[in-house]
This record gives sequence, structure tokens and C-alpha cells, in this order.
Amino acid sequence: MISPFFKKKETSEKPSDQPQDLVPGSLPDQTDLAADAGNEDRAYGANVPNKSKMDKKSLDLIFAVEQMIQAKQHTELQVNELQDRLTHASGNIDRLNRDARHLNKVIEEREKSILELEQKIVDKNMKVDQVVEDYSELQRKLSAEIEELKSVIELEQQKYQGLLQKHNDTLGEKNKRIHELEEKIGRQEVENQHLKQKYEATHQEKVYLANMISDFTNRMSAPLGRDNQ
Repeated sequence: MISPFFKKKETSEKPSDQPQDLVPGSLPDQTDLAADAGNEDRAYGANVPNKSKMDKKSLDLIFAVEQMIQAKQHTELQVNELQDRLTHASGNIDRLNRDARHLNKVIEEREKSILELEQKIVDKNMKVDQVVEDYSELQRKLSAEIEELKSVIELEQQKYQGLLQKHNDTLGEKNKRIHELEEKIGRQEVENQHLKQKYEATHQEKVYLANMISDFTNRMSAPLGRDNQ
């Protein structure tokens, strides 16, 4: 048979066995839990009869009740620890929510910037495509002009080669003519030298003959008496 004390304890412990919502601020404070546990221990110690006068069954029951009380205290400490962890987690969640809102705002701004950059890139690509098209058209025109200039240059080179060949032929003829004239001049100089020598000899001979004639004339014109004297 269970004494009224144990029935009272079981009745007072039943609300503690029911689950409670772990909501921040809904659990009792750790100081209140410790005070309640101390009050229950004192009430239990005051109501426990002398164990020396109890039988084994009563002692086992008292031991079981003490174990339940200790388990209850341990559970209350765990609940308090969970409350602290929940409060800390709630703070982290609030911080993470603020960070998430901030990141969402940053992401929206970045997405807006990305869209603007994409539009700028599209505009740049359009300009680049236009420049490439203009460059291709200019390259085609320049290629046609270059081919035309190549034809003109080739024709001018042919003319130049013809003129150069003609010039070389003329120069060869001129050099040949100069060489012939130089040879002719050389022969003429030799001939002139011979003629000069011949002229000198003839001149000396004429002078000699003139002197002889003059001397002969002088002798012939002199009086005969003088000759006899």
C-alpha cells in the first residue's frame, strides 16, 4: 500500500512529465528551477519517515522516488540548457535572417548591375559587329584597289624594264662609240706626232736649204775682185 505522501509526490510530479513547447522565453529561469528543486528536496526530506523503521519494499520505493527526483532535476537542467541553446539559436537565426535580407539586397543590386553590364555588352557587340562589317567592306575595297595597283605596277615595271634595256643598249652603243673614238683619237695623236716630227724635220730642212740658198745668193752677188783679193 502506497502512503499518501507518495501519492502527493506523484500528483505534484505529473505536470513535469508533460512535454512543453521549447519557445524562447516560455521556459522557467534557471534560478527559479533551482529554487523549486531545493524546495522540493526540503519538503521531501521533511516528509520522509525514518528509514530504519521501514521494510525493504518501502526503502526500494523511496530509492525509486529519489531516482525520479534526480532524473527530474537532470531533465530540468537539460531543459534549461536547451533553452539557452534555443535562445542562442534564435539569435543566430535572427542574425542569419538579417544577413540573408542584406545578401538578397546585395544580390538584387548585383543582378541589376549584371543586367546593365549585359546590356552594355550587347551594345558593344553591336558596335563591334558594325565595325567588323565596315572593316570587311573596306578590306574588300582595298583588295580591289590593291589588285588594280598591282596591275598598274606590273605594267609600269614592264615599261621600266623596256626603258632600262633600251638605256643599257644605248649606253653600250655609246660606250662602244666612245671606245672607238678614243682608239681613233689615239691613232690620230700618233699620226699627228708623226706629222709633227715630219714637219719639224721638213722645217729644219727648209731652214737649212734657205740658209744655203741665202749663203749661195750672197756669194753669187759679191764682186769678183773681192774674191781675188
